[in-house]
Amino acid sequence: MSKTAFLFPGQGSQFAGMGKSLSEAYPEAAQVFEEADRALGFAISKLCFEGPEEALKLTENTQPALLTVSVAAHAVLRAKGVVADYVAGHSLGEYSALVAAGSLGFGDAVRLVRKRGQYMQAAVPAGVGAMAALLKLPLEKLDSVLQEAAQGEVVTAANLNSPDQIVIAGHTGAVNRAAELAKAAGAKRAIILPVSAPFHCPLMKPAQERLKADLDATEFRNLEVPLVNNWQAREIHSGTEAREGLYNQVPNPVRWSDSIRLLAANGVTRFVEVGPGAVLTGLLRSIDASLTGVKFGEAGDWEKIGQSS
Repeated sequence: MSKTAFLFPGQGSQFAGMGKSLSEAYPEAAQVFEEADRALGFAISKLCFEGPEEALKLTENTQPALLTVSVAAHAVLRAKGVVADYVAGHSLGEYSALVAAGSLGFGDAVRLVRKRGQYMQAAVPAGVGAMAALLKLPLEKLDSVLQEAAQGEVVTAANLNSPDQIVIAGHTGAVNRAAELAKAAGAKRAIILPVSAPFHCPLMKPAQERLKADLDATEFRNLEVPLVNNWQAREIHSGTEAREGLYNQVPNPVRWSDSIRLLAANGVTRFVEVGPGAVLTGLLRSIDASLTGVKFGEAGDWEKIGQSS
């Protein structure tokens, strides 16, 4: 029997106007935006619906905004009887996935990711860190590229997104050196990313330690559906494992390729990207050519979801 996984996007999927059509078309979605505004004490809904882009790009705003749109989209799917056998989320998206799995309350989640964004931004001064996407670098050459580029600085794999896309993070100089070395080693392209901090690398350790107190003070219930986590690409079921995963994902790489392969090995054939954009849907086919997905982040996406049921 075919199984369904809900996938929840992370930073980079945001855009001004996201979630507006959901809120206008579905009362369940509108309620989520109202709850987010109350939990945060300001109108994150207005930022999602209207921007401006500059404010939306600030990590402390991006994270709660994306979470809110994803949870709103999930509320609509749940109301329509579309349910998942598994959930997974890319980086920030793991919080959305845990809300969907019943482990984490939405109000707690939106406050947590607001702080997470603030801690990540504060961990590394502007300009000190960077990230780059390496496209079609032969995987066996990654370690040697990173070692040669380091020169006493930090540069590590941050997102193992697909066989064709690896994101690296660390000190700006080391990331720039790695980008050039990767091209020399056969990468098709090396693109410096427009991000405000070097996520998922050891430079995020200060953010990890600050986040620990907030995670420890938050209730995590056992999951109603299993989640495949970023940190280990492992299936988890307990609230303790959920908290541990959110703590450990901060300075460690997102093992997305391995996560999708595990879901496929467990019988998932139907993937639904729940939230803004279609980044994760686009990665599916480059991980495994037999996998396809549909997205649900706007009111107009429902037609495709209905057809794939």
